[in-house]
Amino acid sequence: MFSVPLWSIVLCLAFIVATCPPAISAQEAVAKLDPANSTIKFTLGATFHTVHGTFKMKDGEIRFDPASGKASGSIVIDATSGESGDSSRDNKMHKEILESAKYPDIVFSPTQLIAQQGHLLKETLDQKGTTQVQAKGIFRLHGRDHDVTLDLAVQNDGNGRMEISSSFPIPYIKWGLKSPNTFILRVSDTVQLEIHSSGQVSLRSAY
Repeated sequence: MFSVPLWSIVLCLAFIVATCPPAISAQEAVAKLDPANSTIKFTLGATFHTVHGTFKMKDGEIRFDPASGKASGSIVIDATSGESGDSSRDNKMHKEILESAKYPDIVFSPTQLIAQQGHLLKETLDQKGTTQVQAKGIFRLHGRDHDVTLDLAVQNDGNGRMEISSSFPIPYIKWGLKSPNTFILRVSDTVQLEIHSSGQVSLRSAY
């Protein structure tokens, strides 16, 4: 039977290792949002006047592949922090509508980031200015998940510091929350949520 000397096999393996290019480790971008420098406002149309209020951000970190746009992470809003300046109205909002003691977190979890206007997503990291980005993902409210696509305005200072803004409607009645309507008071079945936050973006190895 024909046999190959052991030294020949060793030389072949050494040649393959020496001539193959080293693997390039993939990188992901990490945007760490600062809750202290974040504002979350809501607007709700009503019979007699428009209701304005705020929530506070608990935490926010978005991780994404600059090449493919595949994303993960979450933006967490503290549902218990919601207030509109009227204690009676806020008490009803927390006890009957949001049930915030039972569902304390409102969470957006991105799954894909898509750059607009012909830009590559990586350009939002490399260039100064404002870029429009779509964020597809899951919005969890009152214990239920909903597919959403948010339009984000991302402003980059060129040094890894970013400002992120978005305004979008939440069809809370359609999503299963209780209607606050009474015989006298009639409110919109959609609430407008506006988010503005700043954060630092860095690159790190994905492996």
